Amino acid sequence: MHGTLKPMQQHKRPARRSRRASIAWLLAALLAAGMGYYGWQRVHAVAQPTQSAKAPPPIPVTLATVEIRPFNLLLGGLGTVQAYNTVQVRTRIDGEVQRIVFKEGQTVHRGDILAEIDPRPYQAALDQAKAKKAQDEANLKNAKVDLDRYTRLGEFASRQQTDTQASTVNQLTAQVAADQAAADNAQTQLSYATVRSPLDGITGFRQVDAGNIVNASAQTPIVTITQIEPIFVVFTASEEQLQPIMAALTKGNVPVEARSTDGLTKLSDGRLDLVNNQVDTATGTIRLKAAFANRDHALWPGLSVSTSIRLGIVQDALTIPDDAVQHGPNGLFAFVVGPDSEARQQAITVSGSSEGRTRVTGGLAAGERVIKDGQYRVLTGSKVAETQPQETAQAAPLPATPSREH
Repeated sequence: MHGTLKPMQQHKRPARRSRRASIAWLLAALLAAGMGYYGWQRVHAVAQPTQSAKAPPPIPVTLATVEIRPFNLLLGGLGTVQAYNTVQVRTRIDGEVQRIVFKEGQTVHRGDILAEIDPRPYQAALDQAKAKKAQDEANLKNAKVDLDRYTRLGEFASRQQTDTQASTVNQLTAQVAADQAAADNAQTQLSYATVRSPLDGITGFRQVDAGNIVNASAQTPIVTITQIEPIFVVFTASEEQLQPIMAALTKGNVPVEARSTDGLTKLSDGRLDLVNNQVDTATGTIRLKAAFANRDHALWPGLSVSTSIRLGIVQDALTIPDDAVQHGPNGLFAFVVGPDSEARQQAITVSGSSEGRTRVTGGLAAGERVIKDGQYRVLTGSKVAETQPQETAQAAPLPATPSREH
């Protein structure tokens, strides 16, 4: 039985090898065909890129025109509001505070009563000074009568008596004058018992309450009054701006505008009042002081504000919106859009900003169109389409693109 099976096994092995070889050849043929088709597709894609790639849509932007218009020469800065006058009201006499008349934050005028101090000791001193004066005036009157009597006696009165009586009259005359001075001083001390406002202004916090004993040597004031009509703003400018500022002052009043620190809200209009007499060598700045009428009390002592000095007007200045100015590693530039709606970067030089527009001194020409909004998606060579500002803001964001240098 074993002899009959052995030839059959030997007959099956060549058949299996033949089938495996056929399958291998078939797989090799299919692989070669697939690689050939892939290579043909690659060559076809390189040869005809325009058929498979589609141009991107234009980028929506807001455009503005480079214009020639009058341009205000403004110098901006930061400053602090200072009261025109600040007075710490203190007592000039010792005594008990009987009454506080003012209210905190009240507007007071020069001469208004603020507080009252017990006047009785000072009234008594005044009465005593007046009584002493009346006594000496009576003695003086009597001495003058005696002197007149000695004078009329002539040779019947000795020369010594006449001279002595004349000296007595002179002494009593001086004494009466001293009594008058003492009475005036007592009257002055009595007037200090009524504390009055030395100026027009606004009261601050009350520092002393009624019933307290105050004295002239105390350092604590009863109240502090600040005068805010008019009011000052003190600010600084760089030393390079000193000559333009002085040149503007020689032509007349220099307007100064005070705004909130973010520059959005106008607070008051004033004029430049003082240029400090020296430059701070440590910072290279000069201190300036502007005066404001401040009728509406928009400015308050200690408030931080931004300032704007109007130094003059350039009638024919080349200007663009502030938003069109871009900052790059090589300086300032703007995106200029040509007739073909293609954007390109253009290096520019500027000279100040005023009222939302920037004065351009180089790089642009009148009539050119620049991108005002939507630059963040624009590259040199990008196609753009002009839209309204709200359309640009609401446009759907594009997929992230590689970062570009400004």
